[in-house]
Amino acid sequence: MDQVAIQRRLQLRNDFPFYARNCLLIRTKDGTVDPFILNDAQTYIHQRIEEQREKTGKVRAIVLKGRQQGCSTYVEGRFYWRTTHRTGVRAFILAHESESTSALFEMAKRYHDNCPKFVKPEIRSSNAKELSFAALDSGYKIGTAGNDSVGRGTTIQYFHGSEVAFWKNTSELTKGILQAVPDAPETEIIYESTANGVGNFFHQQCIKAMKGETEFQFIFVPWFWQKEYVKAVPNDFKAKDEELALVDLYSLTKEQLVWRRNKIQELSTDGMDGLKAFKQEYPNNPNEAFQVSGDNGLIRPSAVMKARKATVNANGPIIIGIDPSRGGDRFAVAVRQGRQIYGVDGFTGDINLGRAVQICKGMLDRHKPVKMFIDAGGGADLVDRLHELGYERVVKAIPFGGSPLDPEKYRNKRAEMWGLMNAWLCDESMDVQLPDDDGLQADLCMPQYERDTMDRIVLESKDKMRKRGLPSPDLADACVLTFAEPVREHSFLAGAIQAKSNFEVF
Repeated sequence: MDQVAIQRRLQLRNDFPFYARNCLLIRTKDGTVDPFILNDAQTYIHQRIEEQREKTGKVRAIVLKGRQQGCSTYVEGRFYWRTTHRTGVRAFILAHESESTSALFEMAKRYHDNCPKFVKPEIRSSNAKELSFAALDSGYKIGTAGNDSVGRGTTIQYFHGSEVAFWKNTSELTKGILQAVPDAPETEIIYESTANGVGNFFHQQCIKAMKGETEFQFIFVPWFWQKEYVKAVPNDFKAKDEELALVDLYSLTKEQLVWRRNKIQELSTDGMDGLKAFKQEYPNNPNEAFQVSGDNGLIRPSAVMKARKATVNANGPIIIGIDPSRGGDRFAVAVRQGRQIYGVDGFTGDINLGRAVQICKGMLDRHKPVKMFIDAGGGADLVDRLHELGYERVVKAIPFGGSPLDPEKYRNKRAEMWGLMNAWLCDESMDVQLPDDDGLQADLCMPQYERDTMDRIVLESKDKMRKRGLPSPDLADACVLTFAEPVREHSFLAGAIQAKSNFEVF
């Protein structure tokens, strides 16, 4: 084998996009069979996965995507590539129903049947559920999520969970097949799915990944990355206000708007809410996909997304919100200066009192805030210790269940703080800025609200959120704590407060 051939083989082994376009064939949406050239969504997923593999030595990814974007095609091709270039490894594909399982396996067999001879391994056995490669002692197997015992007793190096949001028995699957992948280098677990409501395994894992609570990285693929999702613009086309807002947020073209409008119309059958269905099947952002705010969300995803895309100057007094960790929650922090919230972070692990004091003292000394508001529910001891250290004029405990400043409008302090942040986000007279972070948006859009008999706003309790399968919105709680009370700007010198006349505007 000459040097050029050696380099080509090495590139086929190490470069999946190169391997795919030279060795794999796919059936396109038009029904033709063409070389597998990665589209924009597949390229983005590949880049994120390879970055993680380079950094950690393994892949743990959860992909939230829209319909027909090629994620399964990518993962099937990737795992065929991996299993045919290593010895003694197994790939397992688990789909939500038998029809989808068969379709995925047909895709894998098409890859193999059309693979060039010089990279095509010899088959030991091939049946409706398994491809086994003789000399490599590697294999490729499929199963259906409806089978509780699927994959038990096996060891798997590559696992593809397809349409995970539609799995019916995840409690059994997590004890079986999902335990079959060892925590070892060169192993890969990829979950992918369109959304299917909230509270299920897929939604929970996406939220945890967005918050950085697991080793899984969260990957989101919006619908408008698909070049084919366009339609010719009619002469009488006029964009609606809602569509113009999408142009501002996502730089959509008129052709994309027309495609979107037609797809919503298609989905509006048999009394279905076409817009709601479109957001789930073809989301612009993760919160649209899950529709975590439902019809009763206090903070709308659109308001958060607008703030994520804005750029404003941070002027005025600095306020810090601290939501201490309780019962496995994160220790969350946030900084607000006027129209900008920044420094949002969540600390995991064992955050004892000493560590909590260290975090807060560091923020006090670095940012020199006018106030640091701390949730009294889990931070009473923390507040006492910070007062002992000389920060009693700056640090204040805020009881979430306490009385609001406006008792005619809000049931309690927690509802009031969330309501004030919502008003801050929705104030059309000014732009505000939030960190461009999916985890924060998920937190902000999760709680629902209702009104009591006195027409006061009542925010959904954390217990009710847990019953819906939702975690505590720690990052959001830290942010809303910056709205606990109006503040006056002063110097940071303890005991020498120099009040100014300008109150912080909410």
